[in-house]
Amino acid sequence: MIPKNYEEFQESLNGQLPPENWSLPLQALWYDAKGDWESSHDIAQDIHSPMGSWIHAYLHRKEGDRWNASYWYGQASKSFPSYDLAEELQVLVEANL
Repeated sequence: MIPKNYEEFQESLNGQLPPENWSLPLQALWYDAKGDWESSHDIAQDIHSPMGSWIHAYLHRKEGDRWNASYWYGQASKSFPSYDLAEELQVLVEANL
C-alpha cells in the first residue's frame, strides 16, 4: 500500500523491505531513510528521469560530495537546496506519493 503522507512513510520504516508495489523512487527513498545509502544509490542511479536525478543529487549531497550533487541537481533542473537534508527527504517523499 502506498503511504498517504510522510507520517505513513515513516511508519513503513518498521518493515524489513519496502513494499514491492512502490515506485522505484519511493523505494530508493525508503532505503535511504533506513540508513542504507548504498541500496538507495543503486536504485537511484538506474532511474533515468528528473526524479531519479533529484534523488541521486540528494544522496550525493548527503554523502558530502557537493560537486557531484550539484551536477545531479542540474540534471534534475533543480537548484541546490538551502534547507537541510531531513527536509529534503520529506519533500522528495511527498513528491512521490
